[in-house]
Amino acid sequence: MPSAVSSRGTLALLFGQRALMAVVTGLILVGGVWGSWGTAQYVMLTKGRERGTVVVADCSQDACTGPYRPVSAGSVARPRVRLDTSVGVRTGEVLTVVVKPGTDEVVRSGPAGVLYAWLPLGGALVLAGVVVAGGLRLRRTAWVMGGSGLALVTAAFVALH
Repeated sequence: MPSAVSSRGTLALLFGQRALMAVVTGLILVGGVWGSWGTAQYVMLTKGRERGTVVVADCSQDACTGPYRPVSAGSVARPRVRLDTSVGVRTGEVLTVVVKPGTDEVVRSGPAGVLYAWLPLGGALVLAGVVVAGGLRLRRTAWVMGGSGLALVTAAFVALH
């Protein structure tokens, strides 16, 4: 009889470990989507949003600025808008952008903007792949997740440079 109890206890621990690792993986992926959606919603859902171009005039340590020229109906020209410098921009470059509603902050649009917006999800996929491989022992799934994340990060890097 002791071996049956021990076997059930081991089975319960194994189930608990796998359940915990599945929850951790889910939280990592939800965090990646949450971190990405803050920017991705403006880049991907552009209908009704102000779209235009920015000529990068000046870059500081944390942001670049420049004049905004509208290309969508209802959009208003602005003498100066702000763009994060982490998006691989250079002074004098002309970028297509979407204006965040109610602000003078813009996000890069087009394929490079979409890839940049989903960059946090790419990092989360790589991290989740490690958790899936080590905690859930699902190596093929882990390789797919990690590889997808690495491909997304690499594509964003290439598109932005």
